[in-house]
Amino acid sequence: MTFPILLTVLLLPVVAVPFIYLAGKKSAKFAALLLSAVAAASLGLILTTVPTILSEGSATETYAWIPMLNSQFTLSADGISLSMAIVTMILMLTASLYSINYMAGKKNLPLYYALLSLLFVGLVGVFITSNLLFFYFCWELMLVPAYFIIGGWGYKDSYKNSFKFFVFTHAGAVFVLLGIGAIFMLTGSMDYTAVANALFVANPDIVRWVLIAVTAGFAVKMAIFPVHMWLPDAYAEAPAPMSALLGGVLTSAGAYAIVRISMGIIFPAVNASSAAFAMNFLEVLAVLGVISAFFGSFVALAETDLKRVIAYSSISHMGYILFGVSLIPLAATGLGAVVQNDALTGTVLHIVTHGFSKGLFFLAAGAVMQVMTLRNIKDMGGLAGKMPVTGTSSTIAALSLAGAPPFACFISEFFIFMGAFQVIQNGWSFFIIPTALMLVATIFSLAYALRFTTKVFLGPSKNPELFKDAKKKFEVPRYMQLAMVILVVLVVVVGIYPSFFVELIHTAIAGFL
Repeated sequence: MTFPILLTVLLLPVVAVPFIYLAGKKSAKFAALLLSAVAAASLGLILTTVPTILSEGSATETYAWIPMLNSQFTLSADGISLSMAIVTMILMLTASLYSINYMAGKKNLPLYYALLSLLFVGLVGVFITSNLLFFYFCWELMLVPAYFIIGGWGYKDSYKNSFKFFVFTHAGAVFVLLGIGAIFMLTGSMDYTAVANALFVANPDIVRWVLIAVTAGFAVKMAIFPVHMWLPDAYAEAPAPMSALLGGVLTSAGAYAIVRISMGIIFPAVNASSAAFAMNFLEVLAVLGVISAFFGSFVALAETDLKRVIAYSSISHMGYILFGVSLIPLAATGLGAVVQNDALTGTVLHIVTHGFSKGLFFLAAGAVMQVMTLRNIKDMGGLAGKMPVTGTSSTIAALSLAGAPPFACFISEFFIFMGAFQVIQNGWSFFIIPTALMLVATIFSLAYALRFTTKVFLGPSKNPELFKDAKKKFEVPRYMQLAMVILVVLVVVVGIYPSFFVELIHTAIAGFL
């Protein structure tokens, strides 16, 4: 019997919850280090599946679960889910390290770190399961610790904003649950592969409604316009480590779910029964993606609150991802698509690169807020020389999100646009205008990134009293610096050498054709 790697990865943070809580009673720092060790161990374990995934396409473990629902407890990792799991584990590691200094002195820290571990369980479960019922269980599990972390350790009106986050995302989850229930009614199965095959012979009218329902539910989690209202408040008022996880992983989970379930499982059956409806569906996704990209960029360009600028940039980048999603099935119609679906490669890679970049951006913003005790970027300036690590980290994150080479988001956006050109070349002329608009949107991304960096780190300080000692440094403590440096390295390395993730994603492309 082979070692159950995926099951161990899933259970490790579950088992760790009580130990992290008890460790926190003695020392909050020890609890943070223990959670960091759990994240690092999980990362090391799941990386051992890479050779299997590269050679066989996936690593799968199956266990008996609920016979009456014809449902087995199946854990599966392919190149896409493994990429998402890696991002999750790295961000949990850095958020835990960052919390040592950032959360020091705050109340109920044993509970804080235990809730982070529980959140870790939900996130990992969403990405490595191939069972719809367990997917939904983990999907809902993410909400509970996130609600209490935002509410218990957030800033102004924390529980009000946390409740708004919970209501919106749970409302979206209701649509997902309805879709999963309909899928079981139609197919009698919860297994991804079995469902995907059975939907081809199911009632096409119901399958179309299932596609709309689950995609709408996942779009709420992505905070796509016009269901984005929960995101700015939740991101802005959450503690910085939680903001990094929200922006880097939780929102991206919605994007992953659309790629994996909407496009990978349901859409092929819809396309087979009604190609006209399928095309209209993709066009709607593309339009919503363009609107979200422009809306997020415009508001980020006008916003003055440090964290809300970054929050609105998330809406913009979810627009890029949704635009990429709309291209995936059409790119697959081209010759050689098994190895050349640039739309799928770019979309999944952008989920990864956005996760690293956005996590870094929020950690850098938290460092600035801790030193300055301010949120308005108009009241800042001149921080580059006083906070060199934070300033460098923030600038790299901003430039990456602006799509500037050689940072991570540049290469993923490049693949998305290559996928768009691939689709247009295949004869889908509708996408000419959305593609042109998305290219224009990158200009506004660069504009808000440069405005943010200039206002916060360059020019004269708006608070000369704070910096009256010219020789004094204001850099944050070492664990916060370490967390940022880890993500800086990844943003730069993935931008220069994305082949590791690209090769992983390519192993999963055949499953989307």
